[in-house]
Amino acid sequence: MGISPAESGSPEKEQQAAGVGILLQIMMLVLSFVLGHVLRRHKFYYLPEASASLLIGLIVGGLANISNTETSIRAWFNFHEEFFFLFLLPPIIFQSGFSLSAKPFFSNFGAIVIFAILGTFIASVVTGVLVYLGGRMYLMYGLPFVECLMFGALISATDPVTVLSIFQELGTDTNLYALVFGESVLNDAMAISLYRTMSIVRKHASSAQNFFMVIFRFLETFVGSMSAGVGVGFVSALLFKYAGLDVDNLQNLECCLFVLFPYFSYMLAEGLGLSGIVSILFTAIVMKHYSYSNLSENSQQFVSDFFHLISSLAETFTFIYMGFDIAMEKHSWSHLGFIFFSILFIVVARAANVFSCAYLVNLVRPVHRQIPLKHQKALWYSGLRGAMAFALALQSVHDLPEGRGQIIFTATTAIVVLSVLLIGGSTGTMLEALHVVGDSHDGHLGESFDVNNGYVAPSFKKDGTSGNGIKMKLKEFHKRTSSFTALDRNYLTPFFTSQNEDDEEEEDERI
Repeated sequence: MGISPAESGSPEKEQQAAGVGILLQIMMLVLSFVLGHVLRRHKFYYLPEASASLLIGLIVGGLANISNTETSIRAWFNFHEEFFFLFLLPPIIFQSGFSLSAKPFFSNFGAIVIFAILGTFIASVVTGVLVYLGGRMYLMYGLPFVECLMFGALISATDPVTVLSIFQELGTDTNLYALVFGESVLNDAMAISLYRTMSIVRKHASSAQNFFMVIFRFLETFVGSMSAGVGVGFVSALLFKYAGLDVDNLQNLECCLFVLFPYFSYMLAEGLGLSGIVSILFTAIVMKHYSYSNLSENSQQFVSDFFHLISSLAETFTFIYMGFDIAMEKHSWSHLGFIFFSILFIVVARAANVFSCAYLVNLVRPVHRQIPLKHQKALWYSGLRGAMAFALALQSVHDLPEGRGQIIFTATTAIVVLSVLLIGGSTGTMLEALHVVGDSHDGHLGESFDVNNGYVAPSFKKDGTSGNGIKMKLKEFHKRTSSFTALDRNYLTPFFTSQNEDDEEEEDERI
């Protein structure tokens, strides 16, 4: 797993090897996009695009592994976590935040935060404790407790790209889509923060004081990253409002600046020791809400198409890249018990995460806004593991002593392949079995979605089934939400955008 291609041979040979390696990558990308189009066109949901890309990488990597492919060519296919975190992940996360429907996302924001933060913490701890107990009971290879928690943290990062694409194809409930999507984005940031925190704890003696420092460090990272992202987004909005770039001869400059701001946000957070994922996510949300409307019409079309393009390329390349590396890497298959019981414990931890958090959310929601059981089951089933877990597991090979990190990496590899191929391929069948297919097009949404104002505020009519304490909490939440909406409409939007009141009213009518 070298960071650069092998240095043996002449510069001409190295350049030729680089050309061959890049050519193979382009060929696999083309094949993956064409195959994905054919599968979508024939509505064959048993092999989604992400699964097809992973399979292509696995097959080509397997062929390269058994052939006499030059080492210098192979080096161009090694999965480097630095390349993934710095180049492939930012456009994927930005497009996720840039393309989300703000009303469903923020209407479910409280539930999303509970699932992504509390739920990921529960899943990480449950997985880590079960793996530790499994090792103590000699059911599987035993790891130290902190390393079990590190494994629990990295394997709790969900990547439901496959599930979400099928959700869009088949049409599902807007609330369900928002929950799965929102949880997956914030969950990645939480998993990375937990993994890095556990890694720090492992390097230093743990104590009760360190535990509180860990909590403080996590909150500091999350709030700091969010603040950095929001701040960069607001700066971009003011720049595009007052710089006068929305004229014909400056549209190239306008588009270039808009594309650079997300990377600036990501690298700023990483440079400050914060989370680039959280930062770029909130930059995307702010830029879509404020900066985007300050662009010229042609620039708006360009940046929307551009981010969709590079996000699709990055996602597809990530799965190909991952599949090729899985086939090429050395794995420790001598501990099959660790892999089997890890899969079992992850299923249990995911259930503990989803059903406990859904119970808490439903406690403070009115009846018509509660998460139904079929949506909870869909959430539980949607917990695929993907590139984020794979990248963190690859990092664990360097972080942990040789042997233990390799075991975690092998187990994670098996879990990623099985979840993407089996769970991803059976998602369509699962949605039909749970009767959530087409929910977004039927009358069901009439209960929670209003044509003019998005999600209807919780109802506070008196009834005999709700306690006064719950009612007061709901009223307080409703008041805060309404006040923020008023703040945004009356102060933030006029200050950061060039829209006049008539434009805002017309936009509201369209929404």
